[in-house]
Amino acid sequence: MRVQFSIALAHLLRRRRSTLVSLLGISLGVAFFLAVSALMRGSERDFLKRLVDNSPHITVLDQYRSARVQPAELRWPDAAVAISNVKPPVETRGIRSHRSKLESIEGWPGLRVAPVLRGSAVLTFAGQQQGVSLSGIVPARMKDVSTIDEQMVAGTLDDLAAAPNGLVIGQGLAEKFQLGLDSTVSMVTASGGARVMKVVGIFRTGNAAYDEGETFTLLKRAQVILARPNRVNRFIIQLADPQQARTVAAGIEQAIGYKSVSWIEASEDLLSLLLVRNIIMYSVVTAILVVAAFGIYNTISTIVVDKRRDIAILKAMGFSATDIRHIFLYQGAVIGLLGSCAGLMLGYGMMHVLASVELKPPGVSDVVHLPVWWGAEQYLLAIAFAMAACLCAAYLPANKAGKLQPVDTLRGAI
Repeated sequence: MRVQFSIALAHLLRRRRSTLVSLLGISLGVAFFLAVSALMRGSERDFLKRLVDNSPHITVLDQYRSARVQPAELRWPDAAVAISNVKPPVETRGIRSHRSKLESIEGWPGLRVAPVLRGSAVLTFAGQQQGVSLSGIVPARMKDVSTIDEQMVAGTLDDLAAAPNGLVIGQGLAEKFQLGLDSTVSMVTASGGARVMKVVGIFRTGNAAYDEGETFTLLKRAQVILARPNRVNRFIIQLADPQQARTVAAGIEQAIGYKSVSWIEASEDLLSLLLVRNIIMYSVVTAILVVAAFGIYNTISTIVVDKRRDIAILKAMGFSATDIRHIFLYQGAVIGLLGSCAGLMLGYGMMHVLASVELKPPGVSDVVHLPVWWGAEQYLLAIAFAMAACLCAAYLPANKAGKLQPVDTLRGAI
């Protein structure tokens, strides 16, 4: 093995220009692989973090995944007459026995839960009207399952507890109505409830639709305004491990009966889009390494052609076809390893440059940095792709060299 490796190095050093071109191609391929992968994976993780942090991991709704089976169908499942267009009884919507169900969910390990009553309302101020979503919350619980308290630009969620008619609104709505802390607005709901509400907090998430259309008040106040006394219509749940959301949601739905939607189920279209984007990204960066591998193929193929007599002499001395193949495979491996090391350093520098880039999109006040992922997984993946490309490129000429017949070569037949 030592002799084979020495011969491989001698071949590469003798053709320095071709070897350097091959090394440069692999280095640039690995560097661009790292830079593109870090940028794409970073943007994916940033998107998922925003999606997961700004929305519940699981939402339990006051509805069932499938319509309830009618009692007559349960009593006579094979009846000749089918029941259709059955109008459900008029009742106040909400999760029945929500306190006991809330205690049941709290018994699950690794989760935090908060009850919410959500409805629609219309805010009126100085002749302006705006339809909004009103969420009745318990501030202490809401802070455990939402980042809204961290996004407050004025006041806090705790201020709701000190103001019976307190209201927390988004900055977009505040700017539209020219509201500030302690401003008062009129609120009317579809059930006929009407109240004068006092602004005690303003938040900003960066989502224009959310900042203009979402409002919060105390749960008890929302129950009065929406005419749903002692009712909640959803549980908001946060998990220690968001990736377990689908499994936990299925377990909760089976336990309490109400529809439980995980963030994975609610965002299936977005997650499918990210998967397709990753496939496209890895296809592009792999193509760069494949193109670079052609340089290795060309270099080793030229060496095989030039060294046919030397190969014949080695075989005549006792080298087997496998030994000859190993010589040229070692050349591909050496170029792959050296190119990967140089590419890792170059790619690391490119990642630092990308991370320092600052962007300010039109109409946005905050400076945006390019999200770069620094995980070790992508370094290993880049080396694996580079080595696979190099060894595949080296195998074809190595196999050809192993098949050369020493007698025909030394006689000058080829």
